Amino acid sequence: MKTKIIDRSNCRPVITQAGNSVALKTGSWRSLEPVLLKENCTNCLLCWLYCPDMSVIVRDGKVEGFDMDYCKGCGICALECPGKKGQKAIRMRKEEKE
Repeated sequence: MKTKIIDRSNCRPVITQAGNSVALKTGSWRSLEPVLLKENCTNCLLCWLYCPDMSVIVRDGKVEGFDMDYCKGCGICALECPGKKGQKAIRMRKEEKE
């Protein structure tokens, strides 16, 4: 078995400089999408804290939604959400591709 050498010329997309990840919209990888149920949200911001893609949109200390250009649908936000009275504020659903 031959080992393939990977370098910058044959590996794309790759983040080569700090801060250029905003140019690589990764939301198209997603098969599940988060759905916010505001009535169950306590605005604890755990979803924002744990999101590896910084896809949770927060305005004035309140969760407003998700930046679907970058959300990969990993579901960490839904897993960490405590919700109200046992009802989660974030649920994952199968994304319908257009």
